[in-house]
Formats: sequence, structure tokens, C-alpha cells
Amino acid sequence: MCGIFGAWRRDRAALDERAVQAMAASLRHRGPDDEGIWQPPGRGAVLGNRRLSIIDIAGGHQPFVSDDGQVALVQNGEIFNHVELADELRAQGVQLRTHSDTEVLLRLYEREGIGFLRRLNGMFAIAIDDAREDALYLVRDRIGVKPLYVADDGRQVLFGSEIKALLPVLRAQGVSPRVDLEAVHHYLSFNYIPAPWTIWQGIRHVMPGTWMKFTRTGVHTQRWWNLAAQHERDHDFGAWSEEFLSILDDATRIRLRADVPWGAFLSGGVDSSTIVGLMARHVDRPVKTFCIGFADPRFDESPFAAEAARRFGCEHTSEVAELNMLDRWPLVLHHLDQPHGDASFMPTLRVSELAARHVKVVLTGDGGDELFAGYEKYAGYFGQPGVASLDEAAFRRGYFDAISLFAPDAKQALYQPAMARAVAGIDSFDAAARPWFDEAAHFDRTNQALYLDMQLLLSGNNLVKPDRMGMAVSIEARTPFLDWRMMEFAFRSRGATKLAADGDKKHWYKQAVVPLIGHDLAYRKKQMFTVPVGEWFRGELQPWLRDTLAGSQLLRTLLRPEPIEAMLQQHVAGTANFTRELRALAALALWDAGENHP
Repeated sequence: MCGIFGAWRRDRAALDERAVQAMAASLRHRGPDDEGIWQPPGRGAVLGNRRLSIIDIAGGHQPFVSDDGQVALVQNGEIFNHVELADELRAQGVQLRTHSDTEVLLRLYEREGIGFLRRLNGMFAIAIDDAREDALYLVRDRIGVKPLYVADDGRQVLFGSEIKALLPVLRAQGVSPRVDLEAVHHYLSFNYIPAPWTIWQGIRHVMPGTWMKFTRTGVHTQRWWNLAAQHERDHDFGAWSEEFLSILDDATRIRLRADVPWGAFLSGGVDSSTIVGLMARHVDRPVKTFCIGFADPRFDESPFAAEAARRFGCEHTSEVAELNMLDRWPLVLHHLDQPHGDASFMPTLRVSELAARHVKVVLTGDGGDELFAGYEKYAGYFGQPGVASLDEAAFRRGYFDAISLFAPDAKQALYQPAMARAVAGIDSFDAAARPWFDEAAHFDRTNQALYLDMQLLLSGNNLVKPDRMGMAVSIEARTPFLDWRMMEFAFRSRGATKLAADGDKKHWYKQAVVPLIGHDLAYRKKQMFTVPVGEWFRGELQPWLRDTLAGSQLLRTLLRPEPIEAMLQQHVAGTANFTRELRALAALALWDAGENHP
């Protein structure tokens, strides 16, 4: 796990050394153990890495450079099947000088070109400077576990694991990025900014499952993996259960490869309990597990985590945390680089801090809800009368409306005239959701909804959480459910195996893991990992919220105060619940006030 950064100037001019060092310094939290920079003369290329040493601590210094000096490579992430790939390379006569998974990437690329990506099982963002092709490749893993941002103005390409790595170079060059009003428009629908947009004009995501090739004359983008290539088929439960457990067991096993201490986040929910149960099968010492609890039992999962830890003989560490974490919100937004309205980033940072005192790697249950219909919203939407009889267009729009933060007419009512003109004719459904629905049209409707959330919610918000909050304290989060074999298996499974007709979520999955984790843990009611922000907005934090919203220049410029005040009054009076809407506006205001603003 690392932070990568760099530049590729089409005129071959060297990047200012102070700008290079500023990029590196901005990502020190992602890689406190080591720094490496490749800047060959005459190419206008910079590849940099801040390293969190996990595998081959002594030999894994990046960048890795080919013997002839023509190819340099950096990566952020881990290649979990690097052991098997290294054995293949050695059998073919390739000399590997280290045990680093990054050297394996370089040697595979030398032999196979960019097509080597299909052989990787991992989470990764990769940059390759290839003097033979006079090109820069930027690559992102299949579902976007690892982040990668890019800015290409035609003269130069800047890239980094976080947006904050790009901003120092732009500032040094006299460029002041402008807020992307279309991104804000989409943020108010989704509660996060969906990829490829970011809060800044001209800065975009390298999309999951995609590589980009930059040359002196332009850029070519290629999708190298597509989850929609799967097709559903019938299963009987016995065969389904056997395949599910086999894939997840092996995905967990290979994610235990590390040369540093590791553990797991454990909430006592079905996902984290299943992962910890599988981890315990593969080790000869207690699994270190971590949990935070709250004094308020409505939000406290620690008794369930303790139950799971006892079942698997874990070395369990739990702390009771302060429930009111809003003083941490600015720090969270600093690490996110852009607004997110999700309050669970704050407790995720807190449990990451706890784990970081003991380990450098944690396994998590992320991805299980999106793959196997774990959220209540799925049962809520599909359980509505008449949904089954909707035509395709009405179904898609209905699901989008059900998950939206502000409806289109509510957004228009919020906007100042200039904002309304800037986004006139832009429908967030058409721009951000329809293309994914179109890809998933061959799936049943449950899987269409899950596919949309895999592409938008998971990579846009739910994977940002363990990456940024873990990296904030220099620990690596690994996600066995997002092994490519499990993702493809999930979308070969019909929706009815996930969401039953009676609304039972993770329907076959829970049945399959009962022998491993027990009935109580498998079937306990899902509890969201969050804090009661809405209650605080009605009480002691009402003055803070008013001051925060009123003090934001960005909100005053883009949004009308009257509808915001009306929402706040109704929320305080208890006649409506605008927790999510007010939380999203507060996040936007706090981001505007934060350090990330150029």
C-alpha cells in the first residue's frame, strides 16, 4: 500500500523539483516508510511513490525500473497472487531480484505488455512510463478499491492517489482549479460525487477496470474488465453454497500475505464475522480484531463483535468511543479532498486509529452488501406494491429516485439563478446512472440495482471510506469480497438468491455461512455504523449547523438560503427528517472552509 504521484509533460520539459517534492509530501500519510522518485532526463516524466512497507520490506523500494532503463513502474496496492505469478516467471527463466509484488508487475509488463492486467488478483493503481512506446500508462483495479486521479490539460498529465497530490503543481504553475458545478449538482443527488467527476474542473478519476495511455499527441482509454460481461444462470443451493464458500475462503487466504502484523475490523455483522471466521482457518495464532463501541446501545455493535471474537478465539481489542465525533469532520474531509455526506467516515477513522496501534493491515467485509443485497433499501424498494409491474424505464427511474438525496425539483428549488443556468438540462440520472443501467440491462432487476450500486456507491463512497480513513493513519484495508472471482460469481447468481420474495436480504449467503458463524450472527438485524447527527441537529448542534451553513461562501454563491432554512426549521420541529440533506450541505460547507480549497 502506498501513494503514487507523478507527471508526464508532452513537451518533455522537466517538472520543477519543488513541485515534485510537494506532491510527495502531500501523500506522506499513505506511505510513511519510504520515498522513491523516477525522473529520467529528456522525457518530461516523473513517477513517484510514498511507500507503506507491507511485502518485502527491504526489497520493495519503488519505482521499479527495467534493466535497460526504458520502463519504470510504481503501484499503490497489493497483488495478492504475486507468489504464483512469480513462480511462473521463474519457471520461464525470468530472474526476480526481490520478493516484491511490484517487481512482478514490471516483469510481466515487459513480457506481455498491458494485457498482463487480466492476470492480476489484487487492488491496485499503477503508473508505467514506457520510453519504448513513448507513453505513460495509468491503470486502475477492477472495481476501484485503490484510487487514482488525473488531470490532462493537453500539455501535461498530472496524476496521484489523492487529489491533494495534484493541487501543489497546479498552484505552482499559477492555475487555480474551479469548482465543477456539474459535480456539485450530482453530489446533491448521490450524497457523494460519482466518478468520473470530482469537485474540481479538469481533475477526474481513472475509472475502475480501465487503463489510459497518454502519448505526445493525445490519450487512449480502454476498459480492461467489465463486470457486466457476466450472465446469470440457475444454481441449486448446495452447489451455489460450495462455490461461494470456496471462492471467499481462497480470497481471504491470499489476503493474509504480508510481512507485517495484520488483523481485521470486526463488527459482529455477517460480513465481518464471515471474514474473521475464514481467517481463523488459515492461521495458527489468534486473529487480531478491532471494534469501537458506543455508550448508546442504539449504535453499539461491540457486544456482537465480542460474541464473534469469542467464537473464533480472536485477540480482540475494543474501545468505547465518544459518540459525538463532529469535531473530527474537518479532518475527515481533509483526507477525502471533496465533500461526502456519509457520517460513517468518522467512526471508520476512529476504529482505524485503534487498529493502527497494533497492525499495519486489516481485512474488512466491504462489498458484501452491494454484491448480495444487504441494505434495507433493496427490500424497501422491491417490496413496494406495483414495482414488479413497472416497465423498464419506470423501474430504473424509480430506483434512482428512491436512492436520491434531493429529487430534481428539490435541487432546482435550492439553486441560485447562476447555478440553475450552469446545470440547465443536466439530469443526474441520465449523466451518471443511465449508462450503468444500460450495461446491466441483461440482468434481472435486483442485479440491475446492485450493479448500479457496485459502479457508483461502492467505488464513489463505500470504498473511499476504508482507503482514506485507513491511509490517514497508515494502515492498509483489504477486501476479500471484492476478489474478482467473487464479483463475477455474484453476478452469475440470480437476484432471487440474494433478495428473497419475502424481503430476506443476503438470502442464500446467510444460509451458507450459518455452519461457520452460527445462526445468531448470520441473521442478526443489520446495524449501520454511524452516529445520530440528525438528533444533534435538532438539539445542541443546531447553532453550530446554522453557523456552518451560513458561513460558507460556496453555499451562498450556489444555493438559496430560504429552502435551506425551511428544511432546518421543519427538521428542528420534528415535522420532517432532513438529516441526510442537512448533513450533505454541512459537509459541502465544511469542505469549502477546509484546507483543501486552493
